[in-house]
Amino acid sequence: MTAKFTRVLVAKPGLDGHDRGAKVIARALRDAGMEVIYTGIRQSPEMIVEAALQEDVDVIGLSILSGAHGELFPKIIEGLHERGMEDVLVIAGGIIPESDRVYLKEIGVAEIFGPGSDSQEIVEFIKESIE
Repeated sequence: MTAKFTRVLVAKPGLDGHDRGAKVIARALRDAGMEVIYTGIRQSPEMIVEAALQEDVDVIGLSILSGAHGELFPKIIEGLHERGMEDVLVIAGGIIPESDRVYLKEIGVAEIFGPGSDSQEIVEFIKESIE
């Protein structure tokens, strides 16, 4: 019998082209034994949802610096609901003002990690949430 690895999709929604942070987190998650699928930059909400469905992921990690989280994240959450993927854990990182965090959590983002967050904290959050 094969052990099931936690599958994480790391995605960069919108036009944001800076992905260093996303790549650092992807590597930390891999090093922690998770299977990571990185979609690359400039992904539409529809592309992210489709990739999550095709890859049968447990977690979606959204990285955003552009300020478009208020427009893009709800579309991703809505797309997951439309596909019956309410059980997928959605976390976010990047530049997200405190004033927007309550709303994002209300619509289904489980946690938001800002710049300088410890990658081990993210790993532990995912492990605890998936169990």
